[in-house]
Amino acid sequence: MKVTQEKLPASQIGLEIEVPPEMSKKAYERVIQEFTRSANIPGFRKGKVPRQVLIQRIGSLRIKAAAVEELVENSLKEAVKQENINALGNFQLRSSFDDLISQFEPDQALTFSASVDVPPEVTLSEYTGLKVQAEEVKPDPEQVEKVLRNYQEQTATLVPVEARPAQMKDVAVVDFKGVIPSDDPDHEPMPIPGGEAEDFQLELEEGRFIPGFIDGIVGMSPGETKEIQAQFPETYPQEDVAGKMATFTVTLKELKEKELPELDDDFAQEVSEFETLAELRESLESRFAKEAEDKTRANQEEAVLKELLNHVEAEIPETLIDREVTYMLNQTAMQLQNQGIDVRQLFTQELIARLKEQSRPEAITRIKRTLALGEIAKRESIEVDPEEVSAKSQELLNELAEQGADRNIDPERLKSVVTEDLLKEKIMNWLIEHSTIELVPEGTLPQAEEEEMVEAVEQATAPAPAAPLPEESEPPVTVEATTSTVDIAAETVAEPEAEAQPEAPAPRRKRTTKSASAKTEDTSTTEVAPAEAGSEEVPAPKARKSTKKSKQTPAE
Repeated sequence: MKVTQEKLPASQIGLEIEVPPEMSKKAYERVIQEFTRSANIPGFRKGKVPRQVLIQRIGSLRIKAAAVEELVENSLKEAVKQENINALGNFQLRSSFDDLISQFEPDQALTFSASVDVPPEVTLSEYTGLKVQAEEVKPDPEQVEKVLRNYQEQTATLVPVEARPAQMKDVAVVDFKGVIPSDDPDHEPMPIPGGEAEDFQLELEEGRFIPGFIDGIVGMSPGETKEIQAQFPETYPQEDVAGKMATFTVTLKELKEKELPELDDDFAQEVSEFETLAELRESLESRFAKEAEDKTRANQEEAVLKELLNHVEAEIPETLIDREVTYMLNQTAMQLQNQGIDVRQLFTQELIARLKEQSRPEAITRIKRTLALGEIAKRESIEVDPEEVSAKSQELLNELAEQGADRNIDPERLKSVVTEDLLKEKIMNWLIEHSTIELVPEGTLPQAEEEEMVEAVEQATAPAPAAPLPEESEPPVTVEATTSTVDIAAETVAEPEAEAQPEAPAPRRKRTTKSASAKTEDTSTTEVAPAEAGSEEVPAPKARKSTKKSKQTPAE
């Protein structure tokens, strides 16, 4: 088979393929045999239809079209193999299919043109001595105290209050019912959907509910009933109440205050695995120092990669772009599914098309970044030690086995991903060592704009609130088109590039963490309070019993 190659734009190879007469004849005869075996023609048994009758009934053009289709497909694959072309796929027929049918004769040669996508040629004009700025993240001196305060709040004992009115930071148990007053005095107020609850426990704290609700409870005494005016924000998710003034009839049934445990060694032993408060503080300080170090490192890597992109030129074939976009959408879908969202209903054809279009620029950036790193590895002979890959893979398998998540892991796939991660780490280490990075204070560099893909998904997944009291609905899902080594190993999607951000490690423990949970006292059936934003991500401490028996909360 004669094949002539031609270099085309967009990282494509043009192929002119001449199919010899014997291949044309064999393909034609195979098609005739297939039709003979499957054709259902009255008066003839299957497989016994005379050739001329078959051609007359089926039609010569239809038979030729089937033969040409088979010839094009098979000869393309054979040509790629014959010419040792590293094809990515996406075969495209450049000749007119109708013309090929009209030209086709079973005993004559057939010539056609096609194209295939191939890996792009990378031009890397500069990659050493890059000069960039990166934000240096330093641990907040107040973080440790905030975490310890958080531990205290979670292990606090609720003590009944009777001798004073409600004040901020108290825990109140209330019955409430909300309505929207009508402008027409002859019309009844409109009940607020979900705006009613009994024995609902809430902490009196600014920002937890719509403006005016908490302030209205402050100053009430147990047993008192009061009408409270509170206005829904203009941006409230429920359009029928957004921006409107509401009236809530609130009865304060119980009032409690938090009794915080003392910060001492006993406290440290109850909320952690450390024997002393000093050890707990030291562990938290080490954790936050490591987090700051990891974030600074991530900022350095991002700055170097961003600058590196300014020196990369490559014509990206559509096959790679489509793969990367598909991978990003798959990652998005899996993250949403893990959060309980029905992606089959969410991902309509319109949304998929919009997400694909919006994620295309990011996909091209990711591909260029991967190509640049690969080119650096090739030029600088950066490789990964197979023994290091085996050790890391085994470490991950052991971790997954402990979690009971190792059943569907393909060891070879895992090794492949680990190799890519370790190689990327080595390349980044080399780049940072050979770059000039100026560390600047955190918050001084402009932040990258949020991806449109994230915004589109957030809008599509914004949940309708279950009740109207919270000022904001549950925080929107943040979707990143990234993945970790362990995640990739358990997935079947294409993996053009894995860009996992470093996770902050949990505080170091001396022994196995004990199971513990904080005491809760919420008897309501309507969930109206949103999760507190900005809380520290710390392990839940064990419930601490009060040492002052006279102020303990009665058993419920």
